[in-house]
Amino acid sequence: MTKRLIFLAIAVISLTIATAQERIIFLNEGNWNSDDGQVSLIEGSTITNKWFQQQNPKKKIGDTPNDIIHLRDNLIAICVNTSNIIQYITADGKDCGATENVPNNRKMASDGSYLYVTSYAHTTALGEKYTKGYVAKINIDTKEVVKTCEVGYEPEGIALYNGKLFVANSGGYAVTENHSHETTVSVVDAETMQKITDIDTECINLFGSMAQYGKYLCINSAGNYESIGPKTIILNCDDYSFVTYDFASTISCSHNGKFYCIGTNFSQITYSYDICPRTIDPESGIVSDGIGIGNIDSDIKKMKTPYDMYFNPYTGFIYVSDANEYQSAGYVYQYNESGVLQNKFKAYLQPAHFLALPPSGTGIRNTMSDVMDDAFYNLHGVRTTNPAKGQIYIYKGKKVVY
Repeated sequence: MTKRLIFLAIAVISLTIATAQERIIFLNEGNWNSDDGQVSLIEGSTITNKWFQQQNPKKKIGDTPNDIIHLRDNLIAICVNTSNIIQYITADGKDCGATENVPNNRKMASDGSYLYVTSYAHTTALGEKYTKGYVAKINIDTKEVVKTCEVGYEPEGIALYNGKLFVANSGGYAVTENHSHETTVSVVDAETMQKITDIDTECINLFGSMAQYGKYLCINSAGNYESIGPKTIILNCDDYSFVTYDFASTISCSHNGKFYCIGTNFSQITYSYDICPRTIDPESGIVSDGIGIGNIDSDIKKMKTPYDMYFNPYTGFIYVSDANEYQSAGYVYQYNESGVLQNKFKAYLQPAHFLALPPSGTGIRNTMSDVMDDAFYNLHGVRTTNPAKGQIYIYKGKKVVY
């Protein structure tokens, strides 16, 4: 009995220590056109809603924050869609400037020197007049737009691979415009901001974020919510080939070489959701039903509106959010790496878009000059044993493209 009690005590202490390492920022989109977006912080087993406002008492995050990304050192960017700004904050949530001339901004990618942002708008900060949407290239030091490139109508997800930007175009979301849904992924040279080509996926409405693992992208095709159903596209950025699956990946993220997806296909005919979690191995093309980790699948299927999923790259902890009924508080489920539920946090309206901070006490590196071994580190300062081709890493104190 004594040995068993000691074992249980050690297990509880280990679990407490593991949970205490969690530091997660996430966005609450709020109601569109209501200027009620929020930024929350999870530390261990504690959530702080309105975290950004607490750190900046005289400032709001704005209307509909919809993407967050770590840029470098102690700098984080947040797309605030309806407020038409890119808000920059430090790791402790302090306001450190904004880019205010990328209207209707959507999703972001970065190489550590520049920030690339998709926009639904037609007029750029540099005065160009585009027929369709565009990508803005922002100098992170000056926070100014330096170049732009026209892509497709209502561009959404964006990823950077081997010096190229891959932009998923949606179409159909500007209610005052008359054009068809898009089916293309635009490929743009990140340095020159010249479009190289458009990859026609033959699937309409490439809407939402897209997950990336090395050369592979997981892209959701939402369909038209009526006669044309959703699809999932796995795109190979090396040769532009792709595989199409007959299900939605409305929510997707990558971890350990696999894509984890939650299809939340909404039908305007039945006014109901079809919620299906799946796992895709992009190398083999094998699709498995469910996430397959602990009790996550059963929890997802009980949620009213699964809204996002995220793996903490530092700890392996897993987060799934539920937007509930959109007009009431959402929830964030925190699981350990084995899929055991640790906490269910009450958040704000439409919680999503997660970003992990390094475990407490390690900090975000301000310099990589001390990293002089033979290991590769990502831009968060985390050692990686499986660097992906075309991605930027820190190697012996210098940024390199693997």
